This record gives sequence, C-alpha cells and structure tokens, in this order.
Amino acid sequence: MMMMKITLNGQAHELSSPATIRDLLTSIGLSDRPVVVETNKRALLPRQQATTAVAEGDVIEVVQITAGG
Repeated sequence: MMMMKITLNGQAHELSSPATIRDLLTSIGLSDRPVVVETNKRALLPRQQATTAVAEGDVIEVVQITAGG
C-alpha cells in the first residue's frame, strides 16, 4: 500500500493511496459528522466526498460544523 503526503488543516498528513475525501474523513474520525471540506481552495458539496479523489500534495481543509445557541 502506497502512502501519499497531503496538507490537512495546515499540517503534514499521510494517507494511504488511492483514497477519496470520504476515506480521509473516515481515517480522522469525522465520517459521521457534519463537515465542510475544501480541497485546493475549492469547496466540495457533501455528495462529492465519496467520488473526489485525494492526490499527492493536495491541500485540504476540514471544518466540523457545530450548532450553537
């Protein structure tokens, strides 16, 4: 299994390749949480997470959505 290097929320991160955004979210424990994902400065719709591939060198930002009151 090959590992690829990406930047996740400003930090170096390794992920097994091939992988999708959904695979990344699962690996960091956020697969069942409401999140906003941006890949290389492009926001993704939730339905795109399962089909968007992660590539070597990608810059990914993941923000967990929390309700406030």
